[in-house]
Amino acid sequence: MKSKLAGFCVLLLVILAGSGYYIYQNRTTSIRLNGYLGGEKIGFFEDEEVQKILKKEYQIEFDYSRAGSLDMVTADLGGRDYLFPSSQTALEYYNDIHGKALSDEIIFNTPIVLYSHKTVVDALIRQGAVSVVDDVYYADMTKMTELILTDTQWSDLGLKELYGFVSIDTTDPARSNSGNMFAALLANVLNGGKTVTKAEVQKIMPKLREIFSGLGYMETSSSDLFNQFLRMGVGAKPIIAGYENQLLEYAAQNPDEYAKIKDDILIIYPTPTVWSTHVYIALDENGKIGINALLDEKVQRIAWEKHGFRSNNYDVTVIEDSFQVKGVPEEITQVMNMPEYDAMKEIIENLQ
Repeated sequence: MKSKLAGFCVLLLVILAGSGYYIYQNRTTSIRLNGYLGGEKIGFFEDEEVQKILKKEYQIEFDYSRAGSLDMVTADLGGRDYLFPSSQTALEYYNDIHGKALSDEIIFNTPIVLYSHKTVVDALIRQGAVSVVDDVYYADMTKMTELILTDTQWSDLGLKELYGFVSIDTTDPARSNSGNMFAALLANVLNGGKTVTKAEVQKIMPKLREIFSGLGYMETSSSDLFNQFLRMGVGAKPIIAGYENQLLEYAAQNPDEYAKIKDDILIIYPTPTVWSTHVYIALDENGKIGINALLDEKVQRIAWEKHGFRSNNYDVTVIEDSFQVKGVPEEITQVMNMPEYDAMKEIIENLQ
């Protein structure tokens, strides 16, 4: 009898131990989410501190492939749990092609800005195209557009060392969000400062096509364009359009390298500008788990302090002492609405 009881107890302990192990395994095993995201967010996704929080507190890990915001919508979505483009336009494009997304949420915001070199900015200040207010540089986009469309040469601005006509390099607006949003901004400027409607697109398209046709080959990734801007110098790319977070992240992640260029590389805020809304699109139930994890306050704080993405949480986005980068405003005030999706779709099709 005692031996039977002892045997039963051993069996029970084995069952309990096995159950405990099963529960432990379920509690600690991470779900791997696979998707596409814009290159400007790779630094954030590879941040070890972010990965640790996501794995420990939400039991998820993100795998990703880099793709332009518009390219990812038309890519093969088999086996993908999420898309993480950089604009509402991409979300509406997804809904147009695939039907309404299972779930979506704006995770970050960052304004479209210009990057240039001090010698170029000084010349633009003399032309009245750029001004400085409280150490923040602002570009008058009406005047900048006029300089481009009137075939002004850099030498006309006193920049004899630069070849060619005034232009602003950007990514391919038919494939990448930063180029797409910059095209929207220019379209609004060409429309007299009013947000372009579908009925007005063809009126502004000749000038918009003229601006982009002069750029030649355009990158499909904002991160590639920004890296080339830093490496190739003022002669190759005097001005580019990109995201505010790119220089902020570079300064935070590469303080020694940034210290060498901080007096030359300047961030300029277009007036007006447009917000880039980094919207997460869940493609399946697993993908939905990523939304709450990315909205975690600790994750959002890291996204701002180490990668320059602004949050909807004002307690998180504190400018003072956050970065070495000078001239970053507390608030982005000169903002214009993006055109509606039907207008943006026509702009994209006309720029392909």
